Amino acid sequence: MKEAILYKKLFDKKVQCRNCPHYCIISPGKRGICGVRENIDGKLYALNYGKIIACHIDPIEKKPFFHFLPGSYSLSIATVGCNFSCRNCQNYNISQAPKPDKPVLGEDLPPEKIVKIALKNNLPSISYTYTEPGIFSEYALDTMRIAKKKGLKNNWIANGFWSKELFDLIYPCIDAANIDLKSFEDEFYIKNCGGRLQPVLDTLKRLKEKKIWVEATTLVIPNLNDKEEIFSNIAKFIKEELGLETPWHISQFCGAISWKLQHLPDTPVEILEKAYKIGKDAGLKYVYIGNIPGLPSEDTFCPNCNTLCIDRTNYIIHRRDKNGKCPKCGEDLNLILK
Repeated sequence: MKEAILYKKLFDKKVQCRNCPHYCIISPGKRGICGVRENIDGKLYALNYGKIIACHIDPIEKKPFFHFLPGSYSLSIATVGCNFSCRNCQNYNISQAPKPDKPVLGEDLPPEKIVKIALKNNLPSISYTYTEPGIFSEYALDTMRIAKKKGLKNNWIANGFWSKELFDLIYPCIDAANIDLKSFEDEFYIKNCGGRLQPVLDTLKRLKEKKIWVEATTLVIPNLNDKEEIFSNIAKFIKEELGLETPWHISQFCGAISWKLQHLPDTPVEILEKAYKIGKDAGLKYVYIGNIPGLPSEDTFCPNCNTLCIDRTNYIIHRRDKNGKCPKCGEDLNLILK
């Protein structure tokens, strides 16, 4: 447990958390929407500080990052809690575990030890993932600062529902971010996630402005966010606000592993391929279909001559590029290699 960084004291010992756009006003003895920030006698505390619920070594492509340190492995960490309550969440057993006032579980693991684990295993990066890293920002920030000094990269895999205050605090330590752009309809965010769209768009634009490497992911859920209009609007936003070089991951939904949408079928491949085509037709250089191994749409092709440059199957990566360039025509593939 550690006193939160971003909050404001109010009257009657109430506080306003300023960590995310919910801006929760929290009375003494109560917690915010995320389930891990509690007002204790007029001060806001992050109950999940230093309490790891997941710590694994993953392929960087699992995050997914396809253009950031391709073919490498990353130490992936998380605490419990989330500022969203997505009905499709596949990590709901940890993201929703402390809500509304349940124990905040996890093993004690200070930031210094996290960095030591990464260094011991010769890993080039640490990924803050599985749940929403914004809700363990104090813990992540302390870890990132140490990691930076040791030459490690810091990667956030996040929902992007961050306050401006949080962004300004953390961006100097972030090297790459994969942000879930779950839909392009505010109604979807309100009904399915317990959030809003605009703050996510703002986060994506701020990341790009600070020249942090960005990839975007859309989990396509049948009957909820699978309309062509949504795909077109996402592709247009990426093109105009993030740049044609920004990878867009279009992922298949699986009802069986979701929190509350078990009744829905898996996303048909033809719907994913339709979204893929819309992205490519919009001019995006790198569009990928995820969660269906073996499709050529998870490979990286040269945007100039269409030569296969990175072959991917089940996290088995065969790089055919030459130091980040197409081996045939020399086109820059927008890879972050170190």
